[in-house]
Amino acid sequence: MKLVLPSVALILVALVVAWPYVAPKDSHFRIGFAAVQKVGDGEPSAFNARFVGIDAENRPITITADIVHNLLPDGEAPVDLEMPKADITLQDGSWLVLTAKKGVYDWQKKSLELTDTVNLFHDTGYEFHTLQATIDVDGFAADGTEPVRGHGPFGELTAEGFRVRDKGRRIFFDGKATLILRPGAGGTSK
Repeated sequence: MKLVLPSVALILVALVVAWPYVAPKDSHFRIGFAAVQKVGDGEPSAFNARFVGIDAENRPITITADIVHNLLPDGEAPVDLEMPKADITLQDGSWLVLTAKKGVYDWQKKSLELTDTVNLFHDTGYEFHTLQATIDVDGFAADGTEPVRGHGPFGELTAEGFRVRDKGRRIFFDGKATLILRPGAGGTSK
């Protein structure tokens, strides 16, 4: 037993150390161009794509899309997005989600142009809906020149456009704007 047990233990240790060299290397997770496929007109596209990054203040930003068109190897040309969705964490730790039917992400300008049923949802219960929005992803500023309507704990709002400035802390509603406040909105008793 003095020889058998140490021999078995030594064999097991050797097997554990040698296993990564013996096991097939295809078991590792890899990302490559295998997920890129040519669609109809021959343009390279990706399905269920996800772009993950951080803004200038190290806050996480995630942009996903059902389909990404014009996905060229140089990574500098704008890409067309179908059903894009952007998840952004704000300065105070709250988050917002932007969705649309179509979008264009410009790598060099770090901008996301959303069109066709644009929706914004904030984790505090606010929702805004419009037809177009341009987002500066790095500095988190946004503009929209189409009519916007929204609602939340405060009440309901309609306007002819909007601008988001100061990294989401200030929102301006342009043109003719209507705000209907709910009694007791915001938790005040007045």
